[in-house]
Amino acid sequence: MSEPISRRSFLRMLAGTSASAALLAACGGTSTTAPTSAPSTGAAATAAPTTAAAATAAAEPTKAAEAAPTAAGAPTAAAATGGEIKVGILHSLSGTMSISEVSVKDAEIMAIEEINAAGGVLGKQIVPVIEDGASDWPTFAEKAGKLLDVDKVAIVFGCWTSASRRAVLPVFESKKGLLYYPVQYEGLEASPNIFYAGATTNQQIIPSIEYLLKERKKTKFFLLGSDYVFPRTANTIIKAQLKDAGVELVGEEYTPLGATEYSTVISKILSSGADVVYNTLNGDSNVAFFKQLKDAGSTSESLLTLSVSVAEEEIRGIGPENMVGHLTAWNYFQTTDTPENKTFVAAYKKKYGDNRVTDDPIEAAYFMVYLWAAAVTKAGSTDVDAVRAAAKGLTYQAPEGLVTFDGENQHVSKIARIGEAQADGMFKEVWSSGEPIKPDPFLKSYPWAAGIGAT
Repeated sequence: MSEPISRRSFLRMLAGTSASAALLAACGGTSTTAPTSAPSTGAAATAAPTTAAAATAAAEPTKAAEAAPTAAGAPTAAAATGGEIKVGILHSLSGTMSISEVSVKDAEIMAIEEINAAGGVLGKQIVPVIEDGASDWPTFAEKAGKLLDVDKVAIVFGCWTSASRRAVLPVFESKKGLLYYPVQYEGLEASPNIFYAGATTNQQIIPSIEYLLKERKKTKFFLLGSDYVFPRTANTIIKAQLKDAGVELVGEEYTPLGATEYSTVISKILSSGADVVYNTLNGDSNVAFFKQLKDAGSTSESLLTLSVSVAEEEIRGIGPENMVGHLTAWNYFQTTDTPENKTFVAAYKKKYGDNRVTDDPIEAAYFMVYLWAAAVTKAGSTDVDAVRAAAKGLTYQAPEGLVTFDGENQHVSKIARIGEAQADGMFKEVWSSGEPIKPDPFLKSYPWAAGIGAT
């Protein structure tokens, strides 16, 4: 197996021919373009010191890099002309989803700044164009169109909810743009215009249900979610899985995004006989739900919850005291024990403050910028078709562990993890799949899911 790309090896790659060739070999390609004159350096507190000569070299991209052809021999995309490559960042910076998405934007900015400090991509600096989707799906579609048509960005990093992703999907397909999406979702999708850096169902939801059944011996499930596509589709899958396991569903409720009144729902849950609540609420509704659940006298010992959209960032708003002992299913926690994660967390806190936390979508947003930059480097171009071809099969040593972009469906292989909330707002990992799980967005490997993907 070829050596996976890491953040450090990617930044080293920018320094010279031998490292560039090694990176392309790891990607399954060959070096066909001249290297840039970037310094051999990392970023922030984790990087080796940059010399003055290296800094000068970083500011002067070579003519060979400027003229690098695409994989198909065509000129580079318009977004990469001159000395910069414009990229779009599209997240909810206001509204109910801002509690989750602002920090995802911050992670993307940090990755861009690190890459720029090492000389950029193809000898060019990456320039982010930031837009606010404002937790409104038509606004997401409008801003996506602007980024592609007006700003002429080479790529968009963005979205959180499936509603926002589905709103922009036809925009990217019709305008032949490319979206890198950082958040876990309900699966049943594989667009050639999207690379999915978050988990699909078989890498998060299905393993977490199996954990609750086998390890926690839960037999009475109550499903609670926000009223939009991700929770409803996820719960359709969960109900099929529970039915196959012969387990009882005792209740199912949906509330609008941004809902803050949960007393009636909590009464239904407590009277249902449920021994676990599977929670697919999104945004700041989680703050209201968990505070009101505790106020009702419920604890993780009396009624366990498992969430799939509550991470370290959301706990800051919810309050750790309201989450202690409850579970969450992700692929990464701030406490994940890898050398790459120690570097990542230290750099993130140095840039944004010791009080800030990392979490799964933040980490996925960070590493997907590096994967895109590696694909552009491999392709020698920002051309969408060339980048798409170059990205398939890329392997990267991310903070969460080894990830690989699947060549068939453009999803990422990921280790599944379950964490238990602690009093300090962090998660203690209580279960892991151990090895990366191959993405199966259409659940083809699960007989009980037959027909779900066709709905």
